[in-house]
Parts: sequence; C-alpha cells; structure tokens
Amino acid sequence: MSRWLKVGAWLAVCGLVVLVVIGADRWKESAEQPLPPGMLRVPGGEFTVGADDEYAWPEERPAHRVRITPFALDETEVTNKAFAEFVNATGYRTADERTPDLTRALGSATAQLDAQMLARLSQAGGMVFKMPEGPTDLSDPSQWWEWVPGAQWQHPQGPASTIEGRDDHPVLQVSWDDANAFCRWKGKRLPTEAEWERAARGGLEGQSFVWGNTKPNDTHALANIWQGMFPSRNTAADGFESTAPVKSFLPNSYGLHDMAGNAWEWTADWYDRRAYQRLKTEGPQDNPTGPTGPVGPESRRTQRGGSFLCHESYCARYRPSSRQGAPSDIGTSHSGFRCAQSSR
Repeated sequence: MSRWLKVGAWLAVCGLVVLVVIGADRWKESAEQPLPPGMLRVPGGEFTVGADDEYAWPEERPAHRVRITPFALDETEVTNKAFAEFVNATGYRTADERTPDLTRALGSATAQLDAQMLARLSQAGGMVFKMPEGPTDLSDPSQWWEWVPGAQWQHPQGPASTIEGRDDHPVLQVSWDDANAFCRWKGKRLPTEAEWERAARGGLEGQSFVWGNTKPNDTHALANIWQGMFPSRNTAADGFESTAPVKSFLPNSYGLHDMAGNAWEWTADWYDRRAYQRLKTEGPQDNPTGPTGPVGPESRRTQRGGSFLCHESYCARYRPSSRQGAPSDIGTSHSGFRCAQSSR
C-alpha cells in the first residue's frame, strides 16, 4: 500500500471515530431531554428500601434491595399556587368538595356509626387535626382528628381557614385521586414508593434520616416537624405551627426539598403493610410497583415522608423509610404530593 493510501485510510478511520464520538454526544443529549421547570433528575441504581433500625415500624421491615431506573421528580411539594392553576384551567373539583362515598371510604365501619356522626360524615369535607387539651391516649387518633364539613384545599382547617398569603405552601386536603389528576394534567405521574424512597435518601445508604444520622430535636430543626409534646403542646420552635413554605429547609443531596416533614406525600402504590416481608424472600426487585389492587376492604394508597405533625414522642415518621396507608378518596390537613416523570 502506498504512503498516500495509508494516509487516506488513517484519515478515514479518524473521521469515523469523530463521527462516532459526535453521534454518542448527540445521543446522550437526546436521551437527556430538558426537564420541565421545577423537576430534578434522580439517578437509577440498586439501593436498600425499608429499615431495620431502632426507629423502624413493622411495615418498614425488613430492609431489602431494589433496583430503580433513572427518573425525574418535582423539586418541591406541589404548592397552593400550582394547584390553583390546575383548578382554574380545568374546573376540577376535589374529593373534599364532593359528597363522600362513605361505603368506599370506611367499608364495613360505616354500619357502626350513629345517626349524628353519619350525617356529619355525609357532608363534603375533610379530616382536620385538632389539638386536644392536656394528656392524650396516643393509641386513639380520634382524639386529635376530626371530620370537618367544608374543609377542602382552599380551606384546609375548615371553612373559617384560608390559604391567602400561602401560595408557596404545599397544597393540603387533596386525595390520591386529586393528586393523580393533577399529575396527569401536567403530563407527569405520581412516584412509586421505591422511587420516592430513592429520591428521599439522596444517595445515602443505611442512614436513618434524609440528611444522615443526626437525630433532630426541638431546638435543632432539620425539617418542618412537631416541637413540644404531641399532640397537645406545639411550641413551633422552628417557626411553623403547621406547614412551611416549600424550600424553607435545606435540600437533600439530590437537591430535593421537604422529603422529610411538612406534608405526607401520596405515591402511586396501593398500600400493603406486609409487602416488604414478601419482597425480602424474592431477592432484589426491579422497579417494584406494590400490590396490583387494594389490600383488604379499604382502598388505601401509600403515603411517604411524614408531616409537620410528626414527633419522636409519637411516631418519628419524618424518615425516608416511613410509610403509611390512607383512604384514596379523602383529603387531610397534613397530606400533599409531588409528581414524577419517567426518563425520556
């Protein structure tokens, strides 16, 4: 082969390499399309879901391995302002603004209600936290929760309350159905439980809290949680008696705010308190999505993250592994949500 032929072949190979490199860069750019404003990327990978530490409740046990595909998540909880835009654009009416289906919400417990309570619960409204006076039996949540007719997202504590001046607070009194409707309107979806925990942990393995292992207390506020003695004394030492404006506290390692406290957050999954006991024996799961339908007589979906009502003296559920089930068609004065989006 002549020298010129060799030079030509070398240039051709170099050109091919350049094209491959350019093509790879362009593929990477196309694979990571710009996210909608207010969303952040959460890396995929294998990590531990649940907990076996001193704080863990039975439904958080046992800890087990999960593999997650990369996805995106809202940087903050959905705010009153954002939800108002949805309502104004669509005319949507939330579950709390409609007459409830008590049979669906309460199941067989409906038959046990007296006439006065049944009449009260038959009115449109939502569950509202009411601070009791004096010592309280912590095994009886009915001492601090009350069905309030007229409570809804614009009046989260009842008809006399308002969200005026609280545009940047998380929207409350939204059911799972309401949260799902909002996410679909935005072209998004609710995160799965596993996705939510991946995001909340921020890449920290084996840590009890989203910020590490430092235990919060009444004078060292790391998230918007309760200070004092739950549920009868709230000192509001962190400056917030109920919700705080989003971004009031430092974000986790992924840049996400309020993954602990402020408002419980709906996830896509049906709730099964024994789900982890089965997953542990099946080995690492790829993108688990929970049960395929309701578990038990009530339609409960899973909530994550805890709220401003969580305190060590009661539940300490401001942890990334904390989980609870709630009726999907009822709102409360401490529950909100954020949206996710699959990788594009």
